[in-house]
Amino acid sequence: MKRVFDFMKIRVVMLIISAAVIVGGIAGTVTQDGFNLGIDFQAGLSLTVGISGNVSEENVRSAVAGIESAQVQRLGPVGSGQFVIRVRDDGTPAFETVMADRLLEELASAFPTSTVEELETTYVGPRFSGDLTQQALFLTIFALVLILAYLWFRFRMAYAFSSITALLHDVIVIIGVIGTLQLEVTTATIAAVLTIIGYSLNDTIVIFDRIRENESLLRDNDFRTIVNTSVTQSLSRTIITSVTTLLAVGAIYVFSTGSIQTFAFTLIIGVLVGTYSSVFIASPVLLAWHTRAIAYHRKRDAEKYHRGAVAREAAAQTASGGGEAPAAPGQTAVSRQAVDAEAARREVAKQRSRKKKNRR
Repeated sequence: MKRVFDFMKIRVVMLIISAAVIVGGIAGTVTQDGFNLGIDFQAGLSLTVGISGNVSEENVRSAVAGIESAQVQRLGPVGSGQFVIRVRDDGTPAFETVMADRLLEELASAFPTSTVEELETTYVGPRFSGDLTQQALFLTIFALVLILAYLWFRFRMAYAFSSITALLHDVIVIIGVIGTLQLEVTTATIAAVLTIIGYSLNDTIVIFDRIRENESLLRDNDFRTIVNTSVTQSLSRTIITSVTTLLAVGAIYVFSTGSIQTFAFTLIIGVLVGTYSSVFIASPVLLAWHTRAIAYHRKRDAEKYHRGAVAREAAAQTASGGGEAPAAPGQTAVSRQAVDAEAARREVAKQRSRKKKNRR
């Protein structure tokens, strides 16, 4: 058998690193006044325009720099001349009409030799953005609950709890990165997070399935050895899957722009974090659950044995003294009679043994 790496030896260090990353992400998000919500989750206007001539994305961004919260994204290849401009609703009366006219005027004055054409205008109201936010949170939580139920049915509660812990770790880390880097949060971001949950879960299930298989194949080994062996056996598959996925997503990130590029960047972070959590979060949590369960059962068995020993000793003393021993806590009348009978039998055997010695 090939060499088995002791991944669990450094589990405490990796958990400390994860905690530091999570705390850093929360701090980075809070210090920047929360997330950079797009108009999908915050009311605003999205204006798609076509500009003739050699106009770049940076030129358009400079033209609308005087409008607060304006964001520019190029559509299509370089030189297509189509751009999407998003502006958050600041509460101005008739914001949709006023802001659309202002954007067109700013672009016309910035590019006097070009033709500025309004292609599409989309406005998202406060109520719709609020409903969308609630639906996104509900769908994410609902997906996690379904995953927990499936894993509980497919494996055991220990495996389900460990998997959900790893998924929550991944989601919190990714959200922290998004908030710290102030990436725009859109429906594409939610799609990326859900995709990462599925990817990370698949990687975790592969390792857990190998652990469950090795529990019977390596029953003579302790559970820590079983976990290290299973992770080592799954390591090549994990690395190959992660690298090939990163190559595909990396190509999307390099050759795309705007929200698609943000989507790809989120997936890159998610693939790295998901691979890490399958080895250094889910597996150590499963090991800790198993260790604690063994300690609990041993303690319970020891207490049960102690109660039985006390009951037997009390019964023996009662039989030798001619009295009646009180029932032990939780002891029924039938079990008490059985204990008394066993004690009497032992006492008779002792007396017979003494008589034989005296005869000799």
